Amino acid sequence: MRVLIVHNTYRGPGGEDVVARQEATLLREHGHDVREWWRSNSEFAGPLGLLRAPAHAMWAVDSRRILGRTIADFRPQVMHVHNFWMAVSPSAHRLARREGIAVVQTLHNFRLLCCNALLFRDGAPCELCLTKRFAYPGVVRRCYGGSVAQSLLVATTMAVHRAAGTWNDSVHAYVALTEFARRKFVEGGLPAEKISVKPNFIPDPGLRTAPGDYAVFVGGLFAWKGLMTMLRAWRALGHIPLKVVGHGPLRAETQAFIGQQAMRHVEFLGHRPREEALRLLKGARFLVFPSECYENFPMSILEAFACGVPVLASRRGAMSEIVRDGETGLLFAAGEASDLARVARLAWTNPNALARIAAKARAAYEAQYSAPANYPALMAVYERALARVKRS
Repeated sequence: MRVLIVHNTYRGPGGEDVVARQEATLLREHGHDVREWWRSNSEFAGPLGLLRAPAHAMWAVDSRRILGRTIADFRPQVMHVHNFWMAVSPSAHRLARREGIAVVQTLHNFRLLCCNALLFRDGAPCELCLTKRFAYPGVVRRCYGGSVAQSLLVATTMAVHRAAGTWNDSVHAYVALTEFARRKFVEGGLPAEKISVKPNFIPDPGLRTAPGDYAVFVGGLFAWKGLMTMLRAWRALGHIPLKVVGHGPLRAETQAFIGQQAMRHVEFLGHRPREEALRLLKGARFLVFPSECYENFPMSILEAFACGVPVLASRRGAMSEIVRDGETGLLFAAGEASDLARVARLAWTNPNALARIAAKARAAYEAQYSAPANYPALMAVYERALARVKRS
């Protein structure tokens, strides 16, 4: 099969980039002819870039032209889009459909339904725009970039393409990463019969040899990740060592809180290369994942499962589906520092129970989130998309 992978990177690296590369590699390993076509939002840096961005997000003429040449040269049967915002634009979907190509779109976030793509606002989940044909609440509340103009751009782009039939007619199959996400997209108006649930996967990083003597957080330093909830819990715990690995806009605030509270048992490590982050994860007794938004499919949870590391996660959205309480991890009330402290203390003081959870986490990885388990599910999505093209 000839598969064209289309992906739009943000200005910094992210989990979506990792997934796009890994799926391309998986397809090549199974003998498929794969070409990758990537663009980046770094193209819109500077004043001139900002002027180009609105028209580009709605209908990227240059992307359509370059993509058209790629399609003519490669002649793919399937075009698999991971992210299109904003350098690629939905013009890619419409072009591929016109050329008779099966179009698959992975729903890595809630961009089609929400200006900030998170269904999250002011410290809590927000579904005000979920069923709106035009996301005006997100515009009024400046949900994208803290700007009315930028929020209006997102809302208008999604609404225009909804009205034009792009999401219904020019996408033959959607990939939702969890059943929770699938339900939200169906509520938001996407055709239920086109949405398949297929989780992310990672190549096997190897099982850790023994549990460590610290807890670890690995992820982006953003407000919705629950960092302050975690730090307040660790201030109350007072003795369980915690290593914080990650980068993002809350770096300074995180370091300041640790310093002001004299939390000598908390070590801020900042950004670390992937291999070192994996080493730190393998050395932990458990991973703390305190996110307060719905998430979609957190890669750090997947990596923890693969390494045989139990996960302490907030009971919200995708986390409560991926992490089975008492089996592959432990759940606590989202945003509740006292409940996180209670669960962390329970995990730390029950090594035998934690060992059983670690074994089940690894078994879940092998059965659901490994490359061998993922490949048939990916091919099934492609076959369904191709079948819809034949019927149209």
